[in-house]
Formats: sequence, C-alpha cells, structure tokens
Amino acid sequence: MATKRFAKNSSRAILLIIALAFIIKFAGPNILRQYISYGIGNCKITPILCMQPEEKIFAPQINNEYLDTLVPHAFPKMSVCVPKGFALVQELIKKQYYKKRHANNKAVIYLLIQEPGGFIKLYPDVQKQGVRDNYEFIRRLMYAHLDQVNNITDAFFLVMKSVFTPDIGNQNTAKMIRFQIKDKKGFINYTMARPDNYFDCNVSDADGNFFKVYIKDIGALLDLNNVFAIISTLRPVN
Repeated sequence: MATKRFAKNSSRAILLIIALAFIIKFAGPNILRQYISYGIGNCKITPILCMQPEEKIFAPQINNEYLDTLVPHAFPKMSVCVPKGFALVQELIKKQYYKKRHANNKAVIYLLIQEPGGFIKLYPDVQKQGVRDNYEFIRRLMYAHLDQVNNITDAFFLVMKSVFTPDIGNQNTAKMIRFQIKDKKGFINYTMARPDNYFDCNVSDADGNFFKVYIKDIGALLDLNNVFAIISTLRPVN
C-alpha cells in the first residue's frame, strides 16, 4: 500500500514538473514559485518547503548498551535492529514484536531501500545537473527551498521534497539535521513534541545504498541518540 501510494504521488509530481517546465519557459521565477505554491503549498501551509538542514554535522557516539537491547530483523532486501514495541514494515512486508504491555501500541517503523544509483535510474535527467548518486540526489532534495526556486531543476527537487517527506507532526516545530555515523551519512527531519515523536531518516552508506527509515514514535519513547543507534544497524541483504 505504501509503495503504491508513493508511486501515485511520484506520478503526480512528474506531471506537475512538466507543467512547471512550460511555465518557466514562458514566464519567470516569480510566476514559477507562485505556481508551485498553488500546487503543493507555501511556507505557511507546508513549512518544510522552506526549511534546510542545520549547518552543524552531527557525529553521535552510539551507546553499545542500548544497541544490545534492540531486536534484529531481516527482510529480503535489508536488515535492521529496532526497539521492542514497534511494528516493522518494509514496503508490503510486515513484522511485529510487542511486549505484552505494548499490545495496543501503534508505534511503527517503515523501511525502504534503494540500490546504488537507484534515483538516477528513476530520474536520469538529473545527471545533467551533476547528480551522480543517491546521496547527492537526497542532498539536493533536502536543501530545496521555495524562495530559491529559479529554474526547472530547483522546482523538480522542491516537488520531490514534498513527495519524499512523510508526516512528521507539526512542521512548524520540525528540525532538519545532517549526520555522519562511521560508514553512513544523511539527513533527519524530525519533531519531538509529546505525546508523539516523528523521525524521517534518509541514510546513505559507503556503497551507495539509500535507506529511508520513518519512525512514528507513539508515546515518545525514543530520542535522537536512540534513532542514531537504529540507523547504525542498517545493512543491505544480497
């Protein structure tokens, strides 16, 4: 279901981008930004479109004691260790591990993996803009900003930003950070405001694989250090 929804949103995004290409050819950046605002929202309606990652790069130290509490799970494409009490979904594959007291918990972690160069295969035109791997694709997407849209490439990445960003709660309180953990780097968009936390993690490894880890932390059980620990366990499965 999540995969079908993503494909549907991507198709709509591509149609919007085609329309934007027509506008930029016959109008200008201001008209282009207005058109985007009508299509996917503005800074007030969708604040994430006007946010960029903080300059500081987080390089957290992983707590080995916490790592030992995580439960390993293997899927056909990837493996990960997650906390007890969370349902786990990779595309259409679901796994559950609940302690008895969490039987009614709706906390869930969604997983997605894209092989090296996967985004380039989906959107080959981005190579003309110097995008050669998954990490650069996601980096351009995360730094997209409505007020900085001046051409069709800027518009493309902004529209993709709206497609790639799931529900992260109240966007007005959201934060965007860059991180580096040993062989992994990427970006996290998150809100931490009780009663629930949301973490949208976009992770690239040294081999060029891209992982998306979206955590709906119902009950606000996790903090950023916990999330970094989960990310550190991501592995592709051949």
